Amino acid sequence: MKLLKRRFEEIMNFWVPVIFGTFKLFVLGTGMFLAIKSHYDGEKKEKQEKEEERKAP
Repeated sequence: MKLLKRRFEEIMNFWVPVIFGTFKLFVLGTGMFLAIKSHYDGEKKEKQEKEEERKAP
């Protein structure tokens, strides 16, 4: 039983950081992607508004 418990702890000591690390990278990568996308979309919108102001008067 002791051997089984030790084996389980060895498996968990390896896989828990791998799983949580992968999840962390996925969440951070998604957040970075959305932040960059939002930034570029905002620039496009500002550029379009500027062009509309220039054409309107």
